Amino acid sequence: MQIYNPKEWVKAVFYAHKSDTVRKLWPYLVFAALFSWEVAYLELEYLKISEKSWVKNITVVHSLLGFALSLLLVFRTNTAYDRWWEGRKQWGTLVNASRNLARKLDAMLPDKAHLKRDFFRRIIPVYAQSLAAYLRSDYTTFMLDENEHPELELEKGKHWPNRVSSLLFRELYDLRKEKIISDADYRMLDMETRQFTEVCGACERIKNTPLPQTYTSFLKKFIVIYCLSLPTGFVFSIGYFVAVAVPFVFYVLASLELIAESIEDPFGTDSEDLPLERISANIKKHVEEIIRA
Repeated sequence: MQIYNPKEWVKAVFYAHKSDTVRKLWPYLVFAALFSWEVAYLELEYLKISEKSWVKNITVVHSLLGFALSLLLVFRTNTAYDRWWEGRKQWGTLVNASRNLARKLDAMLPDKAHLKRDFFRRIIPVYAQSLAAYLRSDYTTFMLDENEHPELELEKGKHWPNRVSSLLFRELYDLRKEKIISDADYRMLDMETRQFTEVCGACERIKNTPLPQTYTSFLKKFIVIYCLSLPTGFVFSIGYFVAVAVPFVFYVLASLELIAESIEDPFGTDSEDLPLERISANIKKHVEEIIRA
C-alpha cells in the first residue's frame, strides 16, 4: 500500500501505477475501435442506411440500459470496497488485541519470569505473521470450493493461526495452574486471545467467499454486449467518431469492474491490497516495547 496525497490532481491524472487499467485493457480497446469503425463503414458506406431508419432509434434502448448498468456497477464497486474495508477493520482489531494482551501480561507476569515474558514477546507477533501467510495461501482461497483440489492436499491440516493460538492458550492455562495469575486474570486474558480467532474467522470469510459468479459473469456480459451495440445507433449522430467514443465508454465501464476485482480480495499482493507485512511488523515492534524483557 502506498500513502499518497489525494488532493494532488495532476499527479493522480498522469501517474500510472502497476495496476493501471489501460495496460490490461488495451487489446480490448483496440478491438473496440476497429469493430466500431467497421460498423460505421458498413452502415454509412456499404449498406447506406438512411438516418430515417428505425436503426437510429436504438440509442433510446442504450439510454435505458446505461442507467441499469450504472446501478449494477455502483453495487459492484461498493461491495468490493466493503470487503476491503472490512479486512482493514479486522486487522485493526488484531493490532489492538495484541497490544492489550501484551499490556496485561506485562503487568501480571513477575519481573523474574524471564522465560515466560520472552515466550509471549515472541508468540504474540507470530500469530499476525502466520495469519498473513495463511490468508495469502491457495488453500485458504479454495476452502469452500465444491471441486476437489488434490494439488493442495499437502496444505490440509496446516492451519498455522490455530496452532499458534493453541500454544498461546496452553501457556496461559499453565500460568493459571502454576498460580502465577489468578482466575480473574485468566478470564481477562482469555477474552483477548478469543479475539485472535474471531479475526481469523472473519478474514477467512472475506477470503473464501467471493461475490457470486452468476452476478460477476452477467455484469461482464452486460458491459461487452452494451459496448458492442453502441456503434449501431450512434453512428448516425457522431459518424466515424464512434471509433473513439465506444472504446472510451468501454474503458470507463470495464475499469470500474477491474478496480472492483482488484480490491475485493484485500489480502493479496497487489499495490491496493492491505500491507499485512507492515502491520505484522508493527505488532511485533509494539509488543516488544510493551513486554519488558
